[in-house]
Amino acid sequence: MSLRLSIVTPARALVETDADSVVAPGSEGEFGVLPGHAPLLAALKAGVVRYSAGSASRRVAISGGFAEVTQERVTVLAPAAEKPEQIDPAEAETRRANAAAALEHAGYAAPEEQLAPLREALGFAQARVDALRS
Repeated sequence: MSLRLSIVTPARALVETDADSVVAPGSEGEFGVLPGHAPLLAALKAGVVRYSAGSASRRVAISGGFAEVTQERVTVLAPAAEKPEQIDPAEAETRRANAAAALEHAGYAAPEEQLAPLREALGFAQARVDALRS
């Protein structure tokens, strides 16, 4: 028995495959899904969705979004997502460093409406770097 995994962005369907298990970065912490899981709807934070099929393990960086889980399906709706093979390692590290510098430059006393997009940018930049690591 397997799960049907879909990872979808507004631009395209990035992943459509069968998986034995899925681990997603929930807003309250990572959660795992196996076939037969109880249905749920979860908010996601920027991070890496990991899934396995047989002995193969795959990763996808996401910028946040939502996951809908049923007993036989996991659907991830993300504003942005990338597979490791789509990410240039040097560019990903530069983007992460720039996002961290922008957040530091803004200062932690800045208004939340200024900090929130900087934190989101840093979160996705870090997720892209993390997706490249095994």
